Amino acid sequence: MSEFDYDLFVIGGGSGGVRAARVAAQGGARVALAEEDRYGGTCVQRGCVPKKLMVFASEYPGYIEDARAYGWTVNAGGFDWPSFRTKLHAELDRLEGVYRRLLSNSGVETFDTRATVADAHTVELASGGTKTAKHILVATGGWPVKPDLPGAEHALTSNEIFHLEELPKSILIVGGGYIACEFACILNGLGVQVTQYYRGAQILRGFDAEARGLISEEMMRNGVDLHLGTNIIEMEKLDHGFRVKSTNGDERTFDQVMFATGRVPNTPELGLERAGVKLGANGAVEVDEYSQTAVPSIYAIGDVTDRVNLTPVAIREGMAFVETVFNGNPTPVDHALIPTAIFTQPEFGTIGLSEEEARDREEVEVYCTSFKPMQEAFAGREDRVLMKLIVSCETRKVLGCHIVAPGAGEMIQLAGIAVKMGATKEDFDRTVAVHPTMAEEIVTMREPVRSA
Repeated sequence: MSEFDYDLFVIGGGSGGVRAARVAAQGGARVALAEEDRYGGTCVQRGCVPKKLMVFASEYPGYIEDARAYGWTVNAGGFDWPSFRTKLHAELDRLEGVYRRLLSNSGVETFDTRATVADAHTVELASGGTKTAKHILVATGGWPVKPDLPGAEHALTSNEIFHLEELPKSILIVGGGYIACEFACILNGLGVQVTQYYRGAQILRGFDAEARGLISEEMMRNGVDLHLGTNIIEMEKLDHGFRVKSTNGDERTFDQVMFATGRVPNTPELGLERAGVKLGANGAVEVDEYSQTAVPSIYAIGDVTDRVNLTPVAIREGMAFVETVFNGNPTPVDHALIPTAIFTQPEFGTIGLSEEEARDREEVEVYCTSFKPMQEAFAGREDRVLMKLIVSCETRKVLGCHIVAPGAGEMIQLAGIAVKMGATKEDFDRTVAVHPTMAEEIVTMREPVRSA
C-alpha cells in the first residue's frame, strides 16, 4: 500500500482541475477532488457559458430589424428576463451534472467542501478530517474584485449579473477590459440603458489599437454611453439605485452599478504560503514552465497562476501536468500564439502580436481593410468590420491576425491554425478566396497599407 491516501488531490472543480483529475484517474492514478462551490468553475457557472448565452439573447433585436429589411414581417415583444434566466440556470445545472458524471465515471472521489493545504502532502477538509496525496494540484481559479470605495460593497460583479431578479432600467459598468465591454454590449442589447466608465484612454488595453478603436466606435454607435478617461470618485447607495459622482464632473443616478475592474487569484487562506508555496504580489501562485510550485509535490494551473486566464489554457495546463507527472513525459505549457475571442458587438477575434507589439520587435508590414459587410449593408446598417494581418518583413510569417466582425470568434479559431503553424503572407495569398464571405478578405489583401 502507498503511504498516501491518493496519488493526486485536486483543489478546485473548474475546467482545469476537472480535466487533470479525470485524465490522471483514467490513466490509473488514485485521484480525489474537492470543490466548495459548484462544479464547472468560472467558465461554466460564472463566465464563458452563461455569458455567451446572454450574448445570443442580446443579438436578437438586431436580427429582427434585419429581418424586416430583408422583407419579413416580424413583430417583437419585450424581452422576458425571468423566463430566459430560468432556462439559463437549468442549463448551468445540467452542465454541472455533466462535470460531476465525468469525474464519477473516471473513478475520481469528490468532496463537496473547501479544502486547504496543510503541508506538502496533506489537505484539510472544512467538513472535517485530512487527506494525504503524493501530489497536490491547486486549481482554484480567480475572483472579481471591487475597488476600495464606500458603497462599492452593494455593487454587482460579473458573478452576480446572471442572478438578477429583474433587469435594471439603467446600469453603470466600471472598467474597460473584455468583461466590462462584453456586458456593456449584452445589457445594451437587452434594452438596458448602459453607461460605461473607463479610466484609460481606450478600452481593451493590450489589444491591437486599430481594432480597439473600431470596437469602441461601434459600441457607442449602438447605444453604449462610453466615457473614456473617467472613473468613479464616490458612490452612495440609495433606496432605489446608486448616486455616483465621477471624475468628469457628472453626478448621476443608476439602478445598478457593476464593477469589472479586475480579478485576482483565489489564494486567500488556502494555506499555500504556510506550506512553502511562493505567491506573487497579487496572490498568484508562482510556478515554473511545468506548473510546479516552490514545493515539488504541489502544482498549480489555471487562473490561480495568473498566466493566461482563459478556460482552454487551463485545460491545456491540466493536460500538460498529467503528461509531466503521471505519464513520465515532461511537457512544458505552450503559451505562445493563443487565439482568443472577445464577444463584444461587434465580435473581436485575435491571435499573435498587435501592430504596436510587432513593430517594437522588428520591421513589419501591415495589411488591413475595413468595410461594410454585405448582409448588414443590405439591411441599411452602418456596421463596419476590420480584417488585419501583421507580417514580418524578414521571415514573411504572419505575426498577428485581428478580426472585428460578426462571427470573428469562429473565424479566428481557423485562422489561428495557420498562424500557429507559421504560415507566411504568401501562404495566405495562395489560398483561394471563398466568395462571397467576409473572411475572404484575409486572403485577398495584396498590398500593405503601411510598413512599421
